[in-house]
Amino acid sequence: QVSLVESGGGSVQAGGSLRLSCVSSGTFSGKYCMAWFRQAPGMEREAVAALDSKQRTTYTDSVKGRFTISQDKAKNTLYLQMNTLTPEDTAMYYCAAGTYCSAPLEYGMEFWGKGILVTVSA
Repeated sequence: QVSLVESGGGSVQAGGSLRLSCVSSGTFSGKYCMAWFRQAPGMEREAVAALDSKQRTTYTDSVKGRFTISQDKAKNTLYLQMNTLTPEDTAMYYCAAGTYCSAPLEYGMEFWGKGILVTVSA
């Protein structure tokens, strides 16, 4: 059983930046897929970005060029650097992990963090 703990959320003004962190109890070894999801109030959960063991990354169109997913294997940590934030980015952000990246990403996720809130004001 892998545990995932998010941190780095908070409130920021439009145009600002935040970096989310996700510390895993497991190591980055073998095949894996790590991803960030978000869910805004009254909205369904959506995939934001993903990174796999081959260092391939994917992003949803709305965050391309603004968000960057990365990892620090030594610290067992996944990051999401979020720049040029807009109010539309306001949501609860979740870290998730699985063995494979699938389409949709949700189908392959086996472990989930509890989420962390990001609020972007105009």
